[in-house]
Amino acid sequence: MSDKSPSTEKKQVSAIDRKERLKIPPLVTPKQDSKERIKNWDEVYLELDIEAAQREASRCLQCPAAACTHACPLQNDIVGAFALLEQGDIIGAANKFRETSPMPEVCGRLCPHELLCEGHCVVGKKGKPGAIGRLEYFLADYQRKHEGWPLPKVAPPTGRKVAVVGSGPAGMVVAEEVTKRGHTAVVYEAWPLAGGLLRYGIPSFIIKKSVVDDKVQMLEKLGVTFVTNTVVGKDISVDKLLETDFDAVFLGYGASQPVKMGVPGEDLDGIITATDFLVRAGVPTEHLPPEWRQPIDPGDKVIVIGGGNTAMDCLRAALRLGSQEVTCVYRRTEAEMPGNAKERENSIEEGSEFMYLAAPIEFLGGERNRVRVARCQRMQLGEPDSSGRPRPVPIEGSEFEIPVDTVILALGYRVDRLILETTAGLEANRNGTLIIDPETGATSRPGLFSGGDAVRGPDYVVDAVADAKRAAAAIDEYIRRKQAGET
Repeated sequence: MSDKSPSTEKKQVSAIDRKERLKIPPLVTPKQDSKERIKNWDEVYLELDIEAAQREASRCLQCPAAACTHACPLQNDIVGAFALLEQGDIIGAANKFRETSPMPEVCGRLCPHELLCEGHCVVGKKGKPGAIGRLEYFLADYQRKHEGWPLPKVAPPTGRKVAVVGSGPAGMVVAEEVTKRGHTAVVYEAWPLAGGLLRYGIPSFIIKKSVVDDKVQMLEKLGVTFVTNTVVGKDISVDKLLETDFDAVFLGYGASQPVKMGVPGEDLDGIITATDFLVRAGVPTEHLPPEWRQPIDPGDKVIVIGGGNTAMDCLRAALRLGSQEVTCVYRRTEAEMPGNAKERENSIEEGSEFMYLAAPIEFLGGERNRVRVARCQRMQLGEPDSSGRPRPVPIEGSEFEIPVDTVILALGYRVDRLILETTAGLEANRNGTLIIDPETGATSRPGLFSGGDAVRGPDYVVDAVADAKRAAAAIDEYIRRKQAGET
């Protein structure tokens, strides 16, 4: 641990020749052997040692422009954190990330760094960019392991209460931020345990459940209350929340409704949505509602339809359940895939196959109405569609069949409309996403705020966190104006 001040450390670091820094070999992140890791659900990437982390931090050029920071939705001071890490101040570096990020151990694991901070790293113009995400969660994990999760300072109680709908990243951040401002936060979660997407949507080999557990426990110590097994809009209405105890409500319910294909045979047994598959495959039975506890056996031959991160999660989960032939069927090419390239690489290492420029047009059943064949059609790329990617165009007469035991649909998600349909005065887009003031998260109805996937549709965790921070600040201002009789 260093006793030097950050300003002294920065001066020492910046005095080093940047040309010499570019010669430092990039970090080779240790991970489990692919043949071994499909036998367990542990995180693929192994712990770093301090020396390797410091060496990687020393590759940072300490750019005055800090392009990496400006590419981060949370504006993390990456240059400052790496200066501290390089000099041995591990806790100081972790706290530097925590100045702007309420959950660096989560964002470090889940952010699309290649598109954000790492994609703008100046070092990447000459070679491999700095391993910003890997160092971010190394620092956060190290701090939690050696000192526990640091509790932020909490303002004196205001006597005001905020209801938070959903305990995913956005909901947890709003709960933390309003609690820091002195308000009481109560979080409503439909699942039996808090954590939302982080617990029930992302496998443990991507983010271990202990990270989620630690965050929930930290919030409880801070004073946040979690009410689980409660569906807002069904078990209790938003209106009821506002009419009873709460001064404001944050709607952080996300995008949880799976997209279907709309092809013949889609209702056959053995055709399952990604959420259903991942929850039943990777979440302990005791953490599930009774109706989700039936064990799942995907059989030997599995195909996953889709090309995003969720599709990669499904491929890798099927391999861990013992499936022998696991294939991703994607209607475009690898170049158009929306998911993280590293997770695609991990999936290939573990034994997944990829079939590009193909799409199912019909599913055929066998005995007991279970799917046995996916009838597919070859595709070719045409003109760009609304997504900016080339449109997949069917090739006439190119049909073929794939024998299957299970088909997993990983085609994306839509926003759940339950709250929209049960809450008057909420304006939304045609796809069900809520319309808000982007600066405050305020919806069309006073006292209701939102952010994350409920507003954006399926998007990055870091954007949900950034939305939540803005909304929490606006909720605080709204409550104080309400207290003062200004609203």
